[in-house]
Amino acid sequence: MERILVSACLLGRPVRYDGAAKNVDDELVGRWRAEGRVIPFCPEVSGGLPVPRPPAEIVGGDGEAVLDGTARVLTGAGADVTAAFVQGARLALDAARRGGARVAILKEGSPSCGSLRIYDGRFSGTSIPGHGVTTALLERSGVRVFDEDQIDAAATYLRTLESP
Repeated sequence: MERILVSACLLGRPVRYDGAAKNVDDELVGRWRAEGRVIPFCPEVSGGLPVPRPPAEIVGGDGEAVLDGTARVLTGAGADVTAAFVQGARLALDAARRGGARVAILKEGSPSCGSLRIYDGRFSGTSIPGHGVTTALLERSGVRVFDEDQIDAAATYLRTLESP
């Protein structure tokens, strides 16, 4: 039975930058939790950032560029939190590997977990296409990432992994 790495905030844990959660009330996620398939994880907290914490955005690219060393993750005040984001991504990958997860459901829009979009690095509220740091590392390492609006697609992908 495949396991799934899931953003802790989507499971109701108050770990987001603002101290809140973004609980996903989805029947499939509930069933996966009951089956013991879910691996809850917050890369930002695991990387050493507090709750609450200043909002951060990727400046100069997306998560791929952060991993390549050509972009940084900064707070609105200009503090460089890149190392914490990269460390959190590494720990997320470690958790996925230890748990045998080849699928992740992560919070869209996050500088760690965004899989389709992230914010533009100007703290303007404008999103752009791109991956967060954790998503970039997971995808590079063969873990397929879905967002909280793609749970049915994640379930379909899980079925392909579990079919003989």
